Amino acid sequence: MIFNHFDERGHAVMVDVSSKQPTLRTAIAEAIVRMSPDLLAAIQAGGVAKGDVLGVARLAGIQAAKRTPELIPLSHQLAIHHVAVDFEQDQPNGRIAVRCTVRAMERTGVEMEAMTGAALAALTIYDMCKGSDKSIAIGEIRLLFKEGGKSGVYRREEGA
Repeated sequence: MIFNHFDERGHAVMVDVSSKQPTLRTAIAEAIVRMSPDLLAAIQAGGVAKGDVLGVARLAGIQAAKRTPELIPLSHQLAIHHVAVDFEQDQPNGRIAVRCTVRAMERTGVEMEAMTGAALAALTIYDMCKGSDKSIAIGEIRLLFKEGGKSGVYRREEGA
Protein backbone atom coordinates (compact mmCIF):
# COMPACT_ATOMS: atom_id res chain seq x y z
CA MET A 1 0.00 0.00 0.00
CA ILE A 2 1.32 3.45 -0.92
CA PHE A 3 0.73 6.36 1.43
CA ASN A 4 0.84 9.53 -0.65
CA HIS A 5 0.57 11.95 2.27
CA PHE A 6 4.28 11.52 3.07
CA ASP A 7 7.37 12.69 1.21
CA GLU A 8 10.55 10.64 0.71
CA ARG A 9 11.78 11.69 4.19
CA GLY A 10 8.55 10.62 5.90
CA HIS A 11 7.21 14.14 6.43
CA ALA A 12 3.47 14.75 6.10
CA VAL A 13 2.60 16.65 2.92
CA MET A 14 -0.53 17.71 1.10
CA VAL A 15 -0.97 15.64 -2.07
CA ASP A 16 -0.39 17.70 -5.24
CA VAL A 17 -3.53 17.34 -7.36
CA SER A 18 -2.77 20.26 -9.68
CA SER A 19 -2.16 18.04 -12.71
CA LYS A 20 -5.50 16.21 -12.36
CA GLN A 21 -8.52 17.24 -14.40
CA PRO A 22 -11.65 18.26 -12.50
CA THR A 23 -14.48 15.72 -12.65
CA LEU A 24 -17.83 15.57 -10.92
CA ARG A 25 -17.20 13.96 -7.53
CA THR A 26 -19.95 12.61 -5.29
CA ALA A 27 -19.71 10.93 -1.89
CA ILE A 28 -22.32 9.70 0.57
CA ALA A 29 -21.34 8.90 4.15
CA GLU A 30 -23.32 7.70 7.13
CA ALA A 31 -23.11 7.91 10.91
CA ILE A 32 -25.39 5.87 13.16
CA VAL A 33 -26.86 7.41 16.33
CA ARG A 34 -28.41 5.04 18.87
CA MET A 35 -30.69 6.19 21.68
CA SER A 36 -33.76 5.08 23.57
CA PRO A 37 -36.92 4.71 21.48
CA ASP A 38 -38.58 7.19 23.87
CA LEU A 39 -35.97 9.86 23.13
CA LEU A 40 -36.34 9.33 19.39
CA ALA A 41 -40.11 9.68 19.78
CA ALA A 42 -39.52 12.99 21.61
CA ILE A 43 -37.25 14.19 18.77
CA GLN A 44 -39.93 13.27 16.23
CA ALA A 45 -42.61 15.08 18.25
CA GLY A 46 -40.48 18.20 18.73
CA GLY A 47 -40.42 17.59 22.47
CA VAL A 48 -36.69 18.05 23.17
CA ALA A 49 -35.93 21.08 25.36
CA LYS A 50 -33.27 22.51 23.02
CA GLY A 51 -35.64 22.60 20.03
CA ASP A 52 -35.54 21.23 16.48
CA VAL A 53 -32.85 18.56 16.90
CA LEU A 54 -32.74 17.32 13.32
CA GLY A 55 -33.01 20.81 11.81
CA VAL A 56 -30.01 22.02 13.80
CA ALA A 57 -28.11 18.78 13.12
CA ARG A 58 -28.72 19.23 9.37
CA LEU A 59 -27.24 22.74 9.47
CA ALA A 60 -24.27 21.54 11.54
CA GLY A 61 -23.56 18.76 9.04
CA ILE A 62 -23.69 21.14 6.07
CA GLN A 63 -21.41 23.62 7.82
CA ALA A 64 -18.98 20.87 8.85
CA ALA A 65 -18.70 19.51 5.30
CA LYS A 66 -17.82 22.98 4.04
CA ARG A 67 -15.20 23.43 6.78
CA THR A 68 -13.45 20.07 6.45
CA PRO A 69 -10.05 21.56 5.44
CA GLU A 70 -10.03 23.54 8.71
CA LEU A 71 -10.52 20.31 10.69
CA ILE A 72 -8.48 17.71 8.79
CA PRO A 73 -4.94 19.03 8.25
CA LEU A 74 -4.10 17.66 4.78
CA SER A 75 -7.52 18.10 3.19
CA HIS A 76 -7.81 20.28 0.11
CA GLN A 77 -9.92 23.42 0.01
CA LEU A 78 -12.74 22.48 -2.39
CA ALA A 79 -15.47 24.40 -4.17
CA ILE A 80 -18.36 22.31 -2.92
CA HIS A 81 -21.46 22.59 -5.08
CA HIS A 82 -23.94 20.56 -3.02
CA VAL A 83 -24.28 19.28 0.54
CA ALA A 84 -27.36 17.50 1.87
CA VAL A 85 -27.90 15.89 5.26
CA ASP A 86 -30.79 13.46 5.62
CA PHE A 87 -32.02 11.25 8.43
CA GLU A 88 -33.47 7.75 8.33
CA GLN A 89 -35.29 7.15 11.60
CA ASP A 90 -35.98 3.73 13.09
CA GLN A 91 -38.16 4.62 16.08
CA PRO A 92 -38.78 1.11 17.47
CA ASN A 93 -35.01 0.51 17.69
CA GLY A 94 -34.03 4.05 18.71
CA ARG A 95 -31.73 4.51 15.72
CA ILE A 96 -31.07 7.44 13.38
CA ALA A 97 -28.93 6.94 10.29
CA VAL A 98 -27.42 10.33 9.43
CA ARG A 99 -26.49 10.52 5.73
CA CYS A 100 -24.44 13.30 4.21
CA THR A 101 -24.13 13.70 0.44
CA VAL A 102 -21.49 16.02 -1.02
CA ARG A 103 -20.95 16.92 -4.67
CA ALA A 104 -18.25 19.02 -6.33
CA MET A 105 -16.54 19.47 -9.69
CA GLU A 106 -13.00 18.99 -8.43
CA ARG A 107 -9.58 17.36 -8.83
CA THR A 108 -9.91 15.27 -5.67
CA GLY A 109 -12.70 13.37 -3.94
CA VAL A 110 -15.23 14.61 -1.42
CA GLU A 111 -15.31 11.56 0.86
CA MET A 112 -13.84 13.39 3.85
CA GLU A 113 -16.35 16.21 3.48
CA ALA A 114 -19.23 13.72 3.49
CA MET A 115 -17.84 11.82 6.48
CA THR A 116 -17.18 15.04 8.40
CA GLY A 117 -20.72 16.24 7.69
CA ALA A 118 -22.29 12.98 8.87
CA ALA A 119 -20.11 12.86 12.00
CA LEU A 120 -20.82 16.45 13.06
CA ALA A 121 -24.55 16.11 12.43
CA ALA A 122 -24.48 13.01 14.68
CA LEU A 123 -22.51 14.87 17.35
CA THR A 124 -25.05 17.69 17.21
CA ILE A 125 -27.88 15.23 17.86
CA TYR A 126 -25.96 14.06 20.92
CA ASP A 127 -25.32 17.64 22.09
CA MET A 128 -28.95 18.65 21.78
CA CYS A 129 -30.23 15.53 23.56
CA LYS A 130 -27.58 14.80 26.21
CA GLY A 131 -29.67 16.50 28.89
CA SER A 132 -32.37 13.88 28.34
CA ASP A 133 -30.20 10.81 27.83
CA LYS A 134 -26.43 10.55 28.27
CA SER A 135 -26.39 6.96 26.98
CA ILE A 136 -26.72 8.06 23.34
CA ALA A 137 -24.05 6.35 21.24
CA ILE A 138 -22.55 7.36 17.90
CA GLY A 139 -20.91 4.77 15.74
CA GLU A 140 -20.34 3.27 12.34
CA ILE A 141 -19.17 6.40 10.54
CA ARG A 142 -18.53 5.04 7.07
CA LEU A 143 -18.45 5.79 3.38
CA LEU A 144 -21.47 4.35 1.54
CA PHE A 145 -20.80 5.57 -2.00
CA LYS A 146 -18.34 7.57 -4.07
CA GLU A 147 -17.89 8.29 -7.72
CA GLY A 148 -15.70 10.47 -9.91
CA GLY A 149 -12.01 10.49 -10.62
CA LYS A 150 -9.81 7.68 -11.85
CA SER A 151 -10.75 5.22 -9.09
CA GLY A 152 -14.31 5.08 -10.41
CA VAL A 153 -17.37 4.06 -8.44
CA TYR A 154 -17.35 2.58 -4.94
CA ARG A 155 -20.55 1.27 -3.37
CA ARG A 156 -20.48 -0.34 0.08
CA GLU A 157 -21.93 -3.79 -0.07
CA GLU A 158 -25.04 -4.43 2.02
CA GLY A 159 -24.04 -5.57 5.49
CA ALA A 160 -20.40 -4.48 5.11
